[in-house]
Amino acid sequence: MKEALAEAAIAKELDEVPVGAVIVRGGEIIARAHNLREHIRQANAHAEMLAIQQASELLGTWSLDDCELYVTLEPCMMCIGVMNLARIGKLVYGTEDPKGGAVDSLIQIKTIRHLNAWPKEIQSGVLREECSSILTEFFREKRKRPKRDRSQFSVNQ
Repeated sequence: MKEALAEAAIAKELDEVPVGAVIVRGGEIIARAHNLREHIRQANAHAEMLAIQQASELLGTWSLDDCELYVTLEPCMMCIGVMNLARIGKLVYGTEDPKGGAVDSLIQIKTIRHLNAWPKEIQSGVLREECSSILTEFFREKRKRPKRDRSQFSVNQ
């Protein structure tokens, strides 16, 4: 989880929501990523999605059933859905997301019948304080700054 936190710190430096993820296989990190939604202007550029894509490319397969995904924030519905489809073997996350978490907080994914049972194992609360504080600090600082004027962006940019 410390490596995922290092990725979150990189995201924070880029003024992205500080979420980081790593994928481990056989005790070795094979993929690492952080949020990049603002930089690549893609709604799905979450740390988990980017790490899964990286791991799949490295291993040459979409099936990551022998992999563990560590992420600093409880995954959203999109990310837990992709983890299910990628057959991530184990999910470990740091802190809850009461506004969008789809593992335990907002939606309890394991209670939805007829979904595949991936990830097989879920562990929450690993380095919870550190994972929570980087987010709290980021949003506290963000609220102090003036909001971006989106009218400067055109559809053709």
